[in-house]
Amino acid sequence: MGKTNQSSVTEFVLLGLSGYPELEAIYFVLVLFMYLVILLGNGVIIIVNVCDSHLHTPMYFFLSNLSFLDICYTSSSIPIFLSSFFTSRKTISFSGCGVQMFLSFAMGAAECVLSMMAFDRYVAICNPLRYPIIMSKNSYVPMAAGSWIAGGVNSMLQTSLAMRLPFCGDNVINHFTCEILAVLKLACADISINVISMVVANMIFLVVPVLFIFISYIFILSTILRIPSSEGRRKAFSTCSAHLTVVIIFYGTILFMYAKPKAKDSSGADKVQVTDKIISLFYGVVTPMLNPLIYSLRNKGVKAAVKSILCQKCFSRGKEMLL
Repeated sequence: MGKTNQSSVTEFVLLGLSGYPELEAIYFVLVLFMYLVILLGNGVIIIVNVCDSHLHTPMYFFLSNLSFLDICYTSSSIPIFLSSFFTSRKTISFSGCGVQMFLSFAMGAAECVLSMMAFDRYVAICNPLRYPIIMSKNSYVPMAAGSWIAGGVNSMLQTSLAMRLPFCGDNVINHFTCEILAVLKLACADISINVISMVVANMIFLVVPVLFIFISYIFILSTILRIPSSEGRRKAFSTCSAHLTVVIIFYGTILFMYAKPKAKDSSGADKVQVTDKIISLFYGVVTPMLNPLIYSLRNKGVKAAVKSILCQKCFSRGKEMLL
């Protein structure tokens, strides 16, 4: 038969919360609100980091990358998810599913960005005298570019392996989006290669960054504890507290989602599926929403930059009115 895709499926049906109509209206309002916060919060982070020269540092450069990635990731699925509330048949085209899956795998780049932010904090606290040399523009720009390239290559590989599988009729995805595990369940072919490639990718893009961040913070904490004054320890820890908070939320949600025990009885299977969907929604929407809030509310530099830009705009408008 050859290796071409013999799929008879041209579109997928996203089940979402169709079995729980009383929850759909609530989730529509919540997701719409969170998506607007994501666009506003991450957009402000990017604009502020571009406009304010004081924020042209490696940490804020990585933060801008993370904000841009969060916008791309959520925009690949949330608009389709919101529009589905106004249609009786919640469908997505075969090619649209592939694009959505490709963009969702860009979260692999997020793990790389978070690990580079940990390295930046490690150098700033453990080796501050060499920080300008180690974290120069010639270093942190290629680091960020490498994370995007690696995430793109992984996305292309995983998506192409999944979308070339034959789908012989069952096209109902029991999820909000084209989540790859939910899509692979519909394939009428051997998916062992897909599973192996995902395991390898998880080791590279999940386990390795987690270990790197963990080791970095061991050195960071040991250095902070050796600082003699309590005020010095507080200032040193405050420089990495926002990043550490994001890391805990990001990886804590992933671990909770994949490490929790599964129900063995069929009576509890439906409840487990609903729980998995809600956790997935938290991972895919709430976490990108919290990132800019954490960095803007806990970071004096970001707050000062926002106030400066707002004051400049108010001043320019007032000047135009006087003229």
